[in-house]
Amino acid sequence: MLALDRLRGVRVVADPAALDRATWHPAGVTVLRVAPDDAFGLGATSVEVDDEHAIVEDEPGFVGAWLDRSGIQPRVEWPLPIEGPALAQGSIAGVPAKVWVPATGDALLLTAAAYKAELTARFEPHE
Repeated sequence: MLALDRLRGVRVVADPAALDRATWHPAGVTVLRVAPDDAFGLGATSVEVDDEHAIVEDEPGFVGAWLDRSGIQPRVEWPLPIEGPALAQGSIAGVPAKVWVPATGDALLLTAAAYKAELTARFEPHE
């Protein structure tokens, strides 16, 4: 059974160039660029961004699980990125979700916390 855990971090909506220059704390956090002007620092506690209009908030609204890529691919109708780091977004088992593919190792399946029960229910072992 799929076990999705709450993912903590910091969410920033800002000018894309300012996001490119942002300094995330602690150093080395994984930054998921959800859109050109929207980023989620997975495990971040703070961020420095030089955009006076930036929106910076703690983000408790994602859940996720680290899974072998082969366990995710049968549930999507599009190919997962072969090489990482890469973020892919779309419908997974009929639920809006994202997959973070790092350079090596397992991939992070994540979705909005509001979809946790739905994705868990639909993510049955694939035969």
